[in-house]
Amino acid sequence: MNVQFINPFVEGVDNVFETMLGMKPKRHQLKVSGSLPDDVQCLTSMIGISGEVSGMVALRFPEATALALAGRFLGNELSEIDDSVVDAISELVNMVGGSAKAKFDHDPPLQLGLPTVVAGAKYRVKYPSKSILLEVPYSSDAGDFAMEVTYSPN
Repeated sequence: MNVQFINPFVEGVDNVFETMLGMKPKRHQLKVSGSLPDDVQCLTSMIGISGEVSGMVALRFPEATALALAGRFLGNELSEIDDSVVDAISELVNMVGGSAKAKFDHDPPLQLGLPTVVAGAKYRVKYPSKSILLEVPYSSDAGDFAMEVTYSPN
């Protein structure tokens, strides 16, 4: 596992959450997967990465955390998952991906896809078997969440 690939995403979470949400999430011990319970309604916002390395970064939020973060991001209180919440968490993963992308010195530069959001309970995002996966669990004033980074060198 190449931490030089993972660290820009960890730094991206720190930067985006401090700058855009005014909070510093607390990072916990890295895991292979499964830091959030499967029976909790969650939203996972993910964005693909392509270029010299390909993969994906995903942010997985329990609904309560997604509502709190989207409310902070949009500057108002939100009580239900709607398009504005989906758009807000899509933008968060886009900014984390963009922040990380800026730290890589690849020519040509890495490319980011469009964010996608999956919602529900008892689901797992599955990645190709040969890819490297790392999950970073966080806690914050808005609730717990996790970042998953998966990649494979091309």
